Amino acid sequence: MTAQRTFWTLVISAAAILAVTMGIRQSLGLFLSPLNTATGLGIVTVSFAMAVAQFTWGLAQPLFGMLADKVGSYKVIVLGTLLLAMGLVLTPFMRSGFGLMFAIGILTAAGAGAGSFSILIGAAAQRLPAEGRSKAAGFINAGGSFGQFIFAPFTQALISSFNWVIAIFVLAATSLTTILLALPLREKKDITDKRIAAQADGMGLKQQLQIAFKDVSYLCLNVGFFTCGFHIAFLVTHLPGEVSLCGLPASVGAVSLAIIGLSNVAGSIAAGLLGQVKRMKMILFWMYASRALAIAIYLIAPKTELTFYIFAAVLGFTWLATVPPTAGLIGKLFGPRYLATLFGFALLSHQIGGFFGAWLGGVTFVQSGSYAWMWYADIVLAVIAALVNLPIREAHPKLSMTSA
Repeated sequence: MTAQRTFWTLVISAAAILAVTMGIRQSLGLFLSPLNTATGLGIVTVSFAMAVAQFTWGLAQPLFGMLADKVGSYKVIVLGTLLLAMGLVLTPFMRSGFGLMFAIGILTAAGAGAGSFSILIGAAAQRLPAEGRSKAAGFINAGGSFGQFIFAPFTQALISSFNWVIAIFVLAATSLTTILLALPLREKKDITDKRIAAQADGMGLKQQLQIAFKDVSYLCLNVGFFTCGFHIAFLVTHLPGEVSLCGLPASVGAVSLAIIGLSNVAGSIAAGLLGQVKRMKMILFWMYASRALAIAIYLIAPKTELTFYIFAAVLGFTWLATVPPTAGLIGKLFGPRYLATLFGFALLSHQIGGFFGAWLGGVTFVQSGSYAWMWYADIVLAVIAALVNLPIREAHPKLSMTSA
């Protein structure tokens, strides 16, 4: 009972934090049009600020991961919460491209990154046995998707009922709840002592990074995750614009984002459970391949509300369900000790892709008046991501458990 209680306490705490930070972060695309109208800076400039946010969120992962490996996850989450709230509060007062880049692109993104996947999954993995980590990662990841399901329509309702400034202030206030939600993640003295001993006696972080970046399997994971970031950032930032191009109301975009989040709750849990019995690289292969097929079907389908909702549900099932098998593979390859840092670097690759997805989406729209070329790029990258996972070295889970 004690082990089960520990498992669910850690998982629920981490999932709730991710629900808030990811829910807020994934809803920022709803502010693209209001920010453009309020500032007059143009879609490309606002898109670039949000593209910088994608990169900053990724860069924050390994940096905060290294800090969490040294001082503990709770302190990192508190610091990130304050940065996130500050960035949101400052956003309405910014009237220049640089100002938006500072508030949204740096403060908000870095703050959300400090309460995101690498820190939360890493904190849980270090306290759980190997056989429970994939399941834990799936449930934690589902929290982020559930946050998107809640925050997207909630944010759109605030914007429609009041205005975008009130909406962003409410999000800032809500972000502060993560300080309380993180209390179960505080490290006890014996855990801190073990971490210090491991730092003194075990492999150092620098040596572990050198080994990882010479490992073909780790590099393949990073390439696949780049594509995942490209897809997600493009859709989160520009799906409302795609909906508008099709002559549909803004609520369709918000509902679609919510459906993506809800669908990914099921996808994340399924990925975490499957990772206990199936090769994770094959889970990733089929996820990326299904995205290419889903986008191709969307392009030839009539652009109705139902089409968007079905597309959102199908794509949402794999949305961020790539996180549990990716984190699980890194844990398999290198162990849990530096998982926050190593997975953080994978997320950096994810967000470099995210930078290009958000920014090029704006550029493509301005140059051509549509997002067609971005959809074509999505298909090609999804196929590449599926194939690049095949060479990853991974024993079958049953064989791994037998050898263990």
